[in-house]
Amino acid sequence: MPPRSLHDCPAPAKLNLFLHVNGRRDDGYHLLQTVFQLVDHGDTLHFDVRDDGQVRRTTDLPGVPAEHDLVVRALRLLQAEFARRHGRPAPGLDVAIDKRLPMGGGLGGGSSDAATALMAANHLWQAGLNRDELMALGLPLGADIPFFIFGQNAFAEGVGERLQPVDTADCWYVVIEPGVAVPTAAIFCARDLTRDTKPVRIADFSRHLMSQQDQLGFGKNDLQAVATQLFPPVAEAVEWLGSYGHARMTGSGSCVFSAFADEAGATAVLAVVPGKWVAWKAKSLVRHPMHGRLQVDGVIE
Repeated sequence: MPPRSLHDCPAPAKLNLFLHVNGRRDDGYHLLQTVFQLVDHGDTLHFDVRDDGQVRRTTDLPGVPAEHDLVVRALRLLQAEFARRHGRPAPGLDVAIDKRLPMGGGLGGGSSDAATALMAANHLWQAGLNRDELMALGLPLGADIPFFIFGQNAFAEGVGERLQPVDTADCWYVVIEPGVAVPTAAIFCARDLTRDTKPVRIADFSRHLMSQQDQLGFGKNDLQAVATQLFPPVAEAVEWLGSYGHARMTGSGSCVFSAFADEAGATAVLAVVPGKWVAWKAKSLVRHPMHGRLQVDGVIE
């Protein structure tokens, strides 16, 4: 008898250790290279099976109607795939979300929530999809979703969907939320965005990490110059945190982060972050915590 609930399911944030824009496809999507880093700070989701086939988000999230929520949309895609495979309607699900990650922060919060929902529902419904199939199912909703299902730190290419495992440093991060939501489209549509950064290889990043022990000394975030120009609070956070070492924006913003060798270093900087900003520290992760929880159930091959 399969379980009917899964509670306290983590949806961790991601940081982009660098983010290069290498070009633009004919369909308008940008070609990227990045390293995705999982950290132990994020949202928490709770799932309860329904017998009526409905997918309901039981938490009110201001500014995000349930019908537009990536979690709800992802679960409905999984329901359709379940029906196609098994010849009968899929069960439903109640989903509660304890939201910690800001919208428009570049931390992948909505995509991480959707990925956790897909992994949990695949288990609860006994849908039978493997990791690659879940990744493919989530890709049309957002290029970050496959990474979270992939479940380990990764060198990503294409629109972010071509993933290779990569070793990253065991370290701590301080993350600042500058208090402004940055619309991804506004950054990628900007005339000043650099779209011709020379491609790098995964070996280039790994070699730098081994020789320098400096995660943020490699490459840059090509989106940062545009975001700091359009959103002054982001520029202010980069400048302030940069006085304690390399500071970089994650994703298309708005959050800014820096890496520290140990928790004491991160704690010391966190203690002096100006009160006008929300800030937190997080430990690097090697794997998505849901992988360890569900790997015996066929979600992770």
